[in-house]
Amino acid sequence: MSRTALRICPLCEATCGLTLTVEGSKVTGARGDREDVFSKGFICPKGASFGAVDGDPDRLRTPLVRRDGELREASWAEAFDAVAAGIRPVVERYGPHSVGIVLGNPNVHTVAGALYPPVLLAGLGTRSLFTASTVDQMPKHVSSGLLYGDALAIPVPDLDRTDHLLLIGANPLESNGSLCTAPDFPGKLKALKARGGTLTVIDPRRTRTAKLADRHIEIRPGTDALLLAAMTHVLFEEGLVDLGELTPYVEGVDEVRDAVREFAPEAVAPACEVDAGVIRTLARELAAAPTAAVYGRIGSCTVPFGTLGSWLVDVLNILTGNLDRPGGALFPLAATDRTRPAGPGRGFALGRWHSRVSRHPEAKGELPLSALAEEIDTATDEGEPIRALIAVAANPVLSAPDGDRLDKALGSLDFMVSVDPYLNETSRHADVVLPPPPPSQSPHHDFAFNALAVRNQVRYSRPAVPLEPGRMAESEILARLTLAATGMHGADPSAVDDLVIGQTLGKAVTQAHSPVHGRDPQELAAQLTGETGPERRLDLMLRLGPYGDGFGADPEGLTLARLLDHPHGIDLGPLGPRLPQPLKTRSGRIELWSRPIADDLPRLRQALRERPAGLVLVGRRHLRSNNSWMHNVPALTGGTNRCTLHIHPEDAERLGVRDGAPVRLKGAGGEVTVPAEVTDGVRRGVVSLPHGWGHDRPGTRLSHAATDPGVNVNQLLDGSLLDPLSGNAVLNGVPVELAAVVATP
Repeated sequence: MSRTALRICPLCEATCGLTLTVEGSKVTGARGDREDVFSKGFICPKGASFGAVDGDPDRLRTPLVRRDGELREASWAEAFDAVAAGIRPVVERYGPHSVGIVLGNPNVHTVAGALYPPVLLAGLGTRSLFTASTVDQMPKHVSSGLLYGDALAIPVPDLDRTDHLLLIGANPLESNGSLCTAPDFPGKLKALKARGGTLTVIDPRRTRTAKLADRHIEIRPGTDALLLAAMTHVLFEEGLVDLGELTPYVEGVDEVRDAVREFAPEAVAPACEVDAGVIRTLARELAAAPTAAVYGRIGSCTVPFGTLGSWLVDVLNILTGNLDRPGGALFPLAATDRTRPAGPGRGFALGRWHSRVSRHPEAKGELPLSALAEEIDTATDEGEPIRALIAVAANPVLSAPDGDRLDKALGSLDFMVSVDPYLNETSRHADVVLPPPPPSQSPHHDFAFNALAVRNQVRYSRPAVPLEPGRMAESEILARLTLAATGMHGADPSAVDDLVIGQTLGKAVTQAHSPVHGRDPQELAAQLTGETGPERRLDLMLRLGPYGDGFGADPEGLTLARLLDHPHGIDLGPLGPRLPQPLKTRSGRIELWSRPIADDLPRLRQALRERPAGLVLVGRRHLRSNNSWMHNVPALTGGTNRCTLHIHPEDAERLGVRDGAPVRLKGAGGEVTVPAEVTDGVRRGVVSLPHGWGHDRPGTRLSHAATDPGVNVNQLLDGSLLDPLSGNAVLNGVPVELAAVVATP
């Protein structure tokens, strides 16, 4: 007999509510939850394929431990014994920084991935942290840190109320949105146009989003910051700067005016290959709109000036008075946010330590993922190389530049543990593989994405299906991993949750602004509800959060119990102005001008004189993909979701390339051979290859992905191209050489 269960989709950042059909312990169907307070029934192909993702027969069901050179099935006890025996000797002999931690994108899509890695990091004391952020959005974190004093204070466009939306390097009709959590992003863009608003898209490709736009600007890849600087120049030159109600909160306007003086539209037009008149029109329309928002995403982050471009996105929103006002760009307020009084904070610092080999500065506590291979395989006088690695939901062999080098480096480690449901291109190197259960058997709350949501709301779903016999909850896996790696192997995993709860309450009762100031932490801990440690921690965060009951201070406030009484979620209202509360700068104001920005601007000025010749490469994603996660699911591959190289017809004719024929693409890191797809959906001088493919390495267990493996676009990169402020890999606007493959007789 079938039944239904509610579940928040964990397969992209839209976080849509699902209604699952369950037969026994198997998910047989998924549809949108029409009563969900946030998504209201919207669903995309990934959500509709939840059952196929959940039931993939290649998912590992038991731990694997390497014995005599081979990974073999083992018990959970044997697996954690092996972790302790592998990690602790490395720490004790070479120090904590000799253990690297790699956190992949799926971590932010799970409850356990949000709650336990910070405890693991703190317990180990390692500075060797690498995450997917530095092949994605780290420039936005750095620019937010410099502007607002908090790397996590990222304003999002008020999609439901704005009159004018400018997207740069973003394709939300394919991505479903990113650093802007918005179910039915396509519907919101169509609603914008229906109410008379304007949509402008700046992108070298004519994406599905670009086709919807009122104006599509085919910029040359990598020149986003130049165009945004020119728009800023126009605002000053034509007297269009109007801070409005932001005036008391902003400093550094004069310095920005001086900094962009050289970036007139006529000066940047040749480099951007965008007409100067068009650039002036973009700035004027932005300033004239009743409300407006500029939103930049991965295409403007993964370029040589990612941080400057991300900074200029916010500068434009600020100078037009559109930050922190309805219809502009607003700071969300998630139910689990930590409350703090408005006022100056500690600010944001870069480069508190550096990578050992290339001396890359840390950003937000992380080192560039591009540097992982050299940190393993290169000896220096600056300390020990990484000798052991913990990879949690990460596949850097495909996601980091120069996967071949990293592939070899991983094979040289003294020890490696991977938390992953698959034996993939990275986890195949592990000495221990710890497989989490499928999403239907896990709870879900979006700790990260609710802080980026275009409407304040809170939702939680318990597991739709009980844990299968022999499986272990992801929270217990990560808790036991933390204990094994930090010298507490064998302790009860609940000790990790108890530690965090005790530390959090111990701090809260000492803070004068806290609703529990002066109370007994143990008495408060006894009030927490929930069936598991993660639920008790969620209850704690809700109670202390901005909508919480404050442990009885507000009887109508949020608690886990109240949230469970609302299975479709609780709507907390539209985003609203929040300044100055989000600001944690030392001045307590928005600091438009900072030393790191000033130091990097000469590099941007140099780019005014550069005219790269030849083809450049940009990435591409598909609605039915999320990085390398889903190529093993037949329902999400095939059709238009293929690994092909998009090339403009004129470039194809010039180079003798035929549609469907193989071409050889060469970059600084290597070369790949891939079928060409001739299309005018990409501008002249640009070729596009999707990321996340390359499933052809031996020793993996991805049976469907292996039938059409594609090629790894990141193999074209050698890892040397980084945005210097953020350490983010340069993945777009990269020079490449292309040649048709001549068939041998």
